[in-house]
Amino acid sequence: MAGSLNKVLLIGRLGQDPEIKQMVNGKNVARLSIATSQTWKDKNTGEKKEKTEWHRVVIFNEGLVNVVQQYLKKGSQVYLEGQLTTRKWRDEKTSQDKYSTEIVLQGFNSTLTMLGGKNLNTETKNQVESKSSLPSEEISADINELDDEIPF
Repeated sequence: MAGSLNKVLLIGRLGQDPEIKQMVNGKNVARLSIATSQTWKDKNTGEKKEKTEWHRVVIFNEGLVNVVQQYLKKGSQVYLEGQLTTRKWRDEKTSQDKYSTEIVLQGFNSTLTMLGGKNLNTETKNQVESKSSLPSEEISADINELDDEIPF
């Protein structure tokens, strides 16, 4: 294979307030739990169905950690770009190896944009969106309002 790409794009809502921790090197890291939802109508019953996926997000980028700490809370809608990373750790109680897959934002390949500007003033919204490589019009659609039917 000539090359590869590890890139994740998400639009979702925080399921809880961000968790900010200080690492051994003194820098802060942010942990987020992001929910993405999919809705559709069941072809047989006409009933509206919904499925929610939860994503673990870890942010090492210092500027983005500061934005998260100051402006994000449970329910905030965000657009983010990062990379999938799987880490291995040992459960102390069972002595078994465990694996955790997370979306990691660090370095220049990371983007975090706050959406749903109800809680943002214009200055803050512009400051954060300047980190994004996508025009805000492309990502401002509320994905929960889509009413597409799944073909199966």
